[in-house]
Amino acid sequence: MTELRRGPVVPQVASLLRERLRHGGFSPGDRLPNEVQLAAEFGVGRSSVREAVRLLVQDGLLDVRHGSGTFVAAADPDTGDVRQLVRRARVLEVYEVRRALEVEAARLAARRVRPEDVEALRAGLRERQDRRDGDPAVFVDADLAFHRAVVELSGNALLLSLFTAAEPVLREILTEMVRHEKHLPDSSVAHADLLDALERGDAEAAVAATVANLEPVLCGVRSAVS
Repeated sequence: MTELRRGPVVPQVASLLRERLRHGGFSPGDRLPNEVQLAAEFGVGRSSVREAVRLLVQDGLLDVRHGSGTFVAAADPDTGDVRQLVRRARVLEVYEVRRALEVEAARLAARRVRPEDVEALRAGLRERQDRRDGDPAVFVDADLAFHRAVVELSGNALLLSLFTAAEPVLREILTEMVRHEKHLPDSSVAHADLLDALERGDAEAAVAATVANLEPVLCGVRSAVS
């Protein structure tokens, strides 16, 4: 049975299914295991599998044929660009939410951070930088851990809940970007600026650093969608 992380289940199951489609030897037209089998494999309820499949259907990766099962979608050159556009639009929505919640979290964290918190953030930032040229999934985990720590320091339980809900989707999106996009902007300076602003208790500088970190990727996704 696959062990899932803590947090929302459906995005994690959807991510696992995408990996299965990429690396599991499936071809267009192949039938997937049924809901009962997938639920047992992932250790989740059938409703979670059903919702995850629905997300992949929206992305054009799967076809559900009622009475027959779920099949890998055929590669159709006439609709490939449209499917990619839909995927990017969903990435855009997630990133817009991320920007909004992390900007406010940074503002609040700058007002509430303590010296011992700064030291923990500094260690987290070093971990992120050390992982930058390694395995994309490990790097993304370190990056999100740093950002999660900032959100936690905001002291706002609702912001933290929103971040927790978005985290599995962000992890999937960012890992895919780091692995496949050749010209992603280097946000190391923006991360260092954010840490410096938090250490000084400068809320506006913390907001500016957060925007500098997230806005380049957001602009790139917006351009791809438009």
